[in-house]
Amino acid sequence: MSKVKIKQTRSRIGRPKVQKRTLDALGLRKMQQIVEHEPTPQILGMIHKIKHLITIVE
Repeated sequence: MSKVKIKQTRSRIGRPKVQKRTLDALGLRKMQQIVEHEPTPQILGMIHKIKHLITIVE
């Protein structure tokens, strides 16, 4: 199965606690950090929840 690369492009400062928790769950702790995950329904749901803070890297 392919992997999806996620990059945090916007700051977590001033965001609701739920969005910060989602960033932590994905492993994104710093700006410009890139993580890889399998595209499971749970991961895709988290990506959709914070899509305004991240970008998908090919």
